[in-house]
Amino acid sequence: MSEPRPDRPDASDPDDTFAEIVDEATQRDPDLAVIEAGSRTLRAASGPPPTDEVPARPADPEVDRALRAVEQELAGRWGETKLEPSVTRIAALMDVLGEPQRAYPSIHITGTNGKTSTARMIEALLGAFDLRTGRYTSPHVQSITERISLDGAPMDPERFVSTYEDVKPYVEMVDAQQPYRLSFFEVLTGMAYAAFADAPVDVAVVEVGMGGTWDATNVIDASVAVVTPISLDHTDRLGSTPGEIATEKSGIIKQGATVILAQQPVDAAQVMLKKAVEADATVAREGMEFGVVSREIAVGGQLLTLRGLGGEYDNVFLPLYGAHQAHNAVVALCAVEAFFGVGAEQPGALDADIVRSAFASVISPGRLEVVRSSPTVVLDAAHNPAGARATAEGLSEAFGFSRLIGVVGASGDKDVRGLLEAFEPICAEVVVTQNSTPRAMDADALAAVAVEVFGHDRVQVEPRLDDALEAAITLAEEEDEYAGAGVLVTGSVITVGEARLLLGRR
Repeated sequence: MSEPRPDRPDASDPDDTFAEIVDEATQRDPDLAVIEAGSRTLRAASGPPPTDEVPARPADPEVDRALRAVEQELAGRWGETKLEPSVTRIAALMDVLGEPQRAYPSIHITGTNGKTSTARMIEALLGAFDLRTGRYTSPHVQSITERISLDGAPMDPERFVSTYEDVKPYVEMVDAQQPYRLSFFEVLTGMAYAAFADAPVDVAVVEVGMGGTWDATNVIDASVAVVTPISLDHTDRLGSTPGEIATEKSGIIKQGATVILAQQPVDAAQVMLKKAVEADATVAREGMEFGVVSREIAVGGQLLTLRGLGGEYDNVFLPLYGAHQAHNAVVALCAVEAFFGVGAEQPGALDADIVRSAFASVISPGRLEVVRSSPTVVLDAAHNPAGARATAEGLSEAFGFSRLIGVVGASGDKDVRGLLEAFEPICAEVVVTQNSTPRAMDADALAAVAVEVFGHDRVQVEPRLDDALEAAITLAEEEDEYAGAGVLVTGSVITVGEARLLLGRR
């Protein structure tokens, strides 16, 4: 760490070190998503590398056909971007299914960025403590089955299909009774809650789809509510300021719950704290009750010292890049501590060796994920300016590319200018493209914005993603001088998932 300033306590004392990061947090720009703490010393990682968790298409042709049929039926419903803000339909489905979401305790996660990575970390920690877990996250990178995980692995295709067939009659019953049919996301949510009850799981880790109050997931009464950093996204539906967005997201805070609050913009934090008071909830705030004490770059990730609700955990290896992932890690740790009652009913910390083992096993596909070398190709699903800034910081810190080529394919409803502006300082050139979905922004329209941000000489247009990847790799390899060049594929989870398949990851 840096030398202690004359007006700061001696950083050799852990309590003083934590007091220092609290001081840093209260004085920093509230829009920043991370607390800068720790050194930049290279450390070697230990333990086995994590395995890939993104499933391929089923090998059995009959199973593949059955899964495709389910996907086609789900695709015929309202998509995730078409919403009627209410939990009426999902509540009706839960009623006819026998309220499966009441069969297990749950941890509910909202926020703008970092939800899926945080959910994966919470799942890994709970699993390490011998609990059966169910995890529900969205969107998926490659396979729809990723959205529902049991015991840390995506639901296998056969079980996914059978779960759909089990709930389908009840879905059709609710469809017939409501003004609008259940949406794609509502049906998947019902499937997840039914699958978790059927397993059965000991705890469910549930990520909201959008917002909080009227999100389909919000028919659970989670004892722990997690709020990852809030920034501007989905402003047409959630609000135009972090405070307005927080009002909607605060709906997951239930009576008497524990709220784990990541570092937030001031107006968002105020909204969350007010809601917690109304719900008689207990709040733990990053930078106050918990935080990242130190962080060092390591081979394959980073080495952390985390201050949780029950104490300090040192030598925690996290095989993910970027300061934002360190802060996701401490939020996840505190969520699990709160679930077990640490810091409240239970004194002392969790078993540090189990915590270290759990974090060392974490993966988060499509989040600063290296999928190729020579040149290095990194995938990251950043799709809004705040996420892009965190990605840019993580890339600059962990990789040190001599020249970086961006491949960007974004959705038309996003702040693409803000996204591109976040990447402009680190990308020598950008290849703009589009993914295969109707939501994709037209490549030429995206190029027009990119030219305004990067200039004509730094922008290339390749409407097909495969051509865009080939062009970017060629640009990265074209001169010997740029032996340390790399490629970043970003802008959308869908773009990243399609690139992942094209680059041979299954």
